[in-house]
Amino acid sequence: MFRSFTIALASLYVTTTGVLIAGIYYVHQVLGVEQWGIIALVSLLITLVVGGVLAKIAITPLREHFIHLERFSKETLHELNLPINTITANVGMLRKTHDDEKSLKRLERIEGAAEMLKERYNELDYLIKKQTEREKIESFDLRELIEERLGFLRSLYPTAQWQFNIEPFSAKCDRIGLGKVIDNLVENGVKYSPQTAHITIELHDKTLSICDHGSGMDEITLMRIYDRYFQNDTTMPGYGIGLSLVKRYCDRHHIQLNVASRVGEGTCVKLEFK
Repeated sequence: MFRSFTIALASLYVTTTGVLIAGIYYVHQVLGVEQWGIIALVSLLITLVVGGVLAKIAITPLREHFIHLERFSKETLHELNLPINTITANVGMLRKTHDDEKSLKRLERIEGAAEMLKERYNELDYLIKKQTEREKIESFDLRELIEERLGFLRSLYPTAQWQFNIEPFSAKCDRIGLGKVIDNLVENGVKYSPQTAHITIELHDKTLSICDHGSGMDEITLMRIYDRYFQNDTTMPGYGIGLSLVKRYCDRHHIQLNVASRVGEGTCVKLEFK
């Protein structure tokens, strides 16, 4: 596909250059025009017309390829949602009929794997929508968004302890993307807490703070946390793309991102809104 596109671009360049030279020769030699300003103008117009036509011909296959890829990605993502929900629903039913420890552990592993798939599904869903649609910038109450995400996250992590102090604040950015950012930061806090997770969420003076009391990170690790696919603990589930996505979102919406952490004491992430 891309080899054909490269050949098409090379052909476009050679053809356009040839048309330009031929146009100059025709106007100067055949028509006998001596004014080089007129020659340059006519040659430029001919080149623009021919180049535009050839560019359209060359780019059409690439556009069709991306349209097909976009359609395939959306259809595949939609079809993934059904088996994930089926697995989750059946695990819930099996829990009602199996109460021995061995079976419950197996169901727990299946449930954990389904949650990982759902997490990847949500990230891919957001990424595809962000690439194919323009982000919707809107004004909203950040407190309402945090409470909405907490309602989901608290059901997902029932053993975690929560402490929050949230003030009203009107934010203006991509609401869906910010919800993904909050989910990611909270999930990191839960994931890297050795036992019962203790998550503190505060919204004060245009600053959102999400802190945990988990394992924390040293200074060397802090320098690499935004690297794509980097994981501080490779035994944890995930692919190491979470904070990379968070950083890109914050940069895109001019949100100051600060991370403070100490080994054995936990990590605190602050989002400072303009």
